Amino acid sequence: MQPKIKIILFALIISILLMVIKFGAYFITQSNAILTDAAESIVNVIASAFAFYSIYLAALPKDQNHPYGHGKIEFFSAFVEGSLIILAGIIIIIKSCYNLFYPQIVNDLLQGSILIAITGFVNGIFGWYMVSKSKSLNSITLQADGKHLITDAISSAGLVLGLVLIYLTKILWLDSVLSIFIALYIIYNGYSLTRKSIGGLMDESDVKIIREIIAYLNKNRKDAWIDIHNLRTQKYGSQLHIDCHVTLPYYFDLNKVHQEISEIDKVINQNVNSETEFFIHADPCIPQCCHYCNKKDCPVRQEPKSKDIEWTLQNVTKNNKHFE
Repeated sequence: MQPKIKIILFALIISILLMVIKFGAYFITQSNAILTDAAESIVNVIASAFAFYSIYLAALPKDQNHPYGHGKIEFFSAFVEGSLIILAGIIIIIKSCYNLFYPQIVNDLLQGSILIAITGFVNGIFGWYMVSKSKSLNSITLQADGKHLITDAISSAGLVLGLVLIYLTKILWLDSVLSIFIALYIIYNGYSLTRKSIGGLMDESDVKIIREIIAYLNKNRKDAWIDIHNLRTQKYGSQLHIDCHVTLPYYFDLNKVHQEISEIDKVINQNVNSETEFFIHADPCIPQCCHYCNKKDCPVRQEPKSKDIEWTLQNVTKNNKHFE
C-alpha cells in the first residue's frame, strides 16, 4: 500500500473516532458551540473518505484516455473538501444566530471542554504530520486534509477557552457568539482550499515552482544553452509537467541537440522535488542572438557578445527569444 493511501486511511479512521467523541461531548453539554465543532467533524469524515478515493485514483497508471495520468483528481478532492467546509460554516452560523434569540441551557461544560481539548490535540498533531508528509510526497490532497485538521484543532482550542469563559461567567449567549466566530474561521479556510484547488484545475502557474526551476537552470547553465523561453508548468497530483523552448546553435546535429536537451532534463529531474515530465522544443539560433550568446569559438558568429542576460521569471516565461 502506498504511503499516501496509508496516511489518508489512518486520517479517516481518526476522523470517525473524534467525531463520535465530539458528539458525545455535545450530548453531555447541549452546547451549541460544541455542536459546531461536532458538525465540522462530519465534514472531516466525508472529506477524508473522498480524499482516500482520490489518492487511490491518482495512483493509477496513465492510460489511453488519461495520457497525463489521473492526478488532477487531487485538485477536485481539495475543492470538494473546501466546499464542504464552507457549507458547514454557513449552517453553523444560521443555527448560532437562531440560538442568540433562543439560547439553550448548557451543562457539564468542564467535561465537554476536556473531551474537545483531547480531540483538538489529536487533530493538531496528525494534521501537522500530514502537512509535513504532503511536502515530501507532493500531494495537495494530504496538504488539504492536514490543513483541515489543523484548522479543526485551532477552532477546538478557541472553543475550549470559550467554554471555560461561559462556565465562569454563566453568560449563555456567549455560546452562540463563539460558534459564529469559529464558523467564520472555518469558512475562511474552506475558501483558501477551494481557491488553491481551482487554480490547479485551471492550470494556474505556480510561480514558486517556476522560480525554483529557473534558479536550477541558471546555476547549471551551459554556454550552448543560448536562452530558454516559453516555460510552462502543470500539476497532475504529485506529478509535474514542464514544457519550454530552448535556443541552441543552429549548426548542431540531431545527436548533439538530443544530448543538450537531455542535460537540461537531468538538471531539473535531479533537483525538483516531484515526479517530473519535461517536454523541450529545440529552436535554432538566429543572428540576433549573437550579442548575448555565450558560445565560445562559434564558427558562425556575426557580432561579438556584448551583453549578459540572466534568466528570470519575466523572460523565461515569454514566448520569444531574449533579444533585449
